[in-house]
Formats: sequence, structure tokens, C-alpha cells
Amino acid sequence: MNKVENNRAWFFVLPVLVLVAFSAVIPLMTVVNYSIQDILDPHTRFFVGDEWFREMLRDSQLQSALGRQLIFSFSVLAIQIPLGIAIALCMPTRGIWVAITLVLVALPLLVPWNVVGTIWQLFARGDIGLLGVTLNSLGIEYNYTRGSTAAWFTVLAMDVWHWTSLVVLLCYSGLRAIPDAYYQAARIDGASRIAVFRYIQLPRLAGVLTIAVLLRFMDSFMIYAEPFVLTGGGPGSSTTFLSQHLATMAIAQFDVSRAAAFSLIYFLIILAISWVFYTIITRATKD
Repeated sequence: MNKVENNRAWFFVLPVLVLVAFSAVIPLMTVVNYSIQDILDPHTRFFVGDEWFREMLRDSQLQSALGRQLIFSFSVLAIQIPLGIAIALCMPTRGIWVAITLVLVALPLLVPWNVVGTIWQLFARGDIGLLGVTLNSLGIEYNYTRGSTAAWFTVLAMDVWHWTSLVVLLCYSGLRAIPDAYYQAARIDGASRIAVFRYIQLPRLAGVLTIAVLLRFMDSFMIYAEPFVLTGGGPGSSTTFLSQHLATMAIAQFDVSRAAAFSLIYFLIILAISWVFYTIITRATKD
């Protein structure tokens, strides 16, 4: 008996394809078009090929910003992933405290990015801020507006406060999805708490950890509003990341051709590193 193919499902996919075309593909093609031209005014432009790409790759300021960005993103992952797993393991699993804990954990995620920068701007002030006053009273010289190290760690602490909740919620959902049969078998075998985590919980969390790593890396690599509000990229350029360079180039200087070339390089860096993360995690999971 011959099967009749039904292609009506494509009508449901078509709106998504149209939406993606308008929201992603067409703007991307516009950026590619700008990146290979020298635009003098709205009516005068010249084809320059890969000139802007080569110039961006040789830019020492952008190379320094890329180094800061990589250090920041890997520091974020090194702190937030283990911390998120630890908090998720400590959260209650039954009773009214489950809902209360989930709401409290999710609260930082509800705060807009620019408001997060303002909150930490006040919280870290050395004269009236709780963090700044406490550290200075303990004999630790702290001023994030003057010290580059203090500014760097303040931005890092701010991101940890804001986004660790995402990792916690993902890990908590992954832990709750593990069947009780695994834990019952572990209790019968007399497995220790560490053994349960190593051989049951951690392997079952591989999927959500992959999502957490990719989301946190991509988001931290594109961080803009929080450090811009908190430090403005200073002191000096200690907290100036790639996104701030791109915004300055595209908006303040209105150099759309160089900004377009740089944004494509920026996109390819994120894509390449995300692919490496995904490949490493999936291969480790299979092994």
C-alpha cells in the first residue's frame, strides 16, 4: 500500500521561516553588505573587499578587549557552573519551601540589565554602599572607580549575582527529572553521597549543563549594559569589553563599515567557541 505524503505541516513552519528571515537573515545580509564597502555618505560608497576585516584583526585595542572578554567569560563559567550545581543540590525537594526557594532564586533574573548596573553602582560605593563600606572597614582598600582590579572583580561579582540563578534553575530541573529508582538502587548498594553525585546526578545533568554553559558563555561574551552602567568601561579600559568597542564604533563614531566587519568577526568568534564547547561536552558525555 502506497503512503500518501502530507506536506501541510510546512504551512505551520512557514511563519517561523518568514519571522527568522526578517529578524535574522536580512539584517545579517545587510551587515555583510556594509562590511565590504567604504560608505562615505548615503549615496557614495566604494567596494573595498576584506580591507575592514584585516584592519579590525590588526587593531591592538580590539585584541586587548578580546583578551579581557575571554578571561571574563571563562571566569564566569568557572564560578557559575560549579556554584549553580552546588546550590541546586542544596535546595529542598518537597514541601512549601520548594516554591519559596525557587521564587527567591529566580528574583535576580527578573531585574533588567541596566538596573543591575545601577544597583551594584550604589552597592559597591566606598562611601555609602554596603559592599564598599564593609570592605574598607575591614582594612581592604576598595574603590572600583579608581582601581582596575577592584572594578574587574566588581563586574565579575555582579554577573555572578545576576546570572547564577539561571544555572541553578537549569540544574534543579535536571535533578528533579532523575527517577527515584536510581537513588533507591544507590541506597541499596550503600553508595556514598559523592558516589551518587559522580555516577548518577552528574551524568544525568549533562544535557542541562550543556545548555547552561552555552547560554552563559554567549551571554557573558556579549555583556554590555551592566559594565557600561557600573564603570563605563573604566578605570581606563580595564572593563571595556568587545560589545562596548562595537557600540562606540557603530553609534558614537558612526563608522558603520568597520563596525559591520567587526560585528561579523565578533559573531564568528562566539559561534566557533560555542561549537568547541558543545563538541567537548557531547564527546565527554558519550565517553
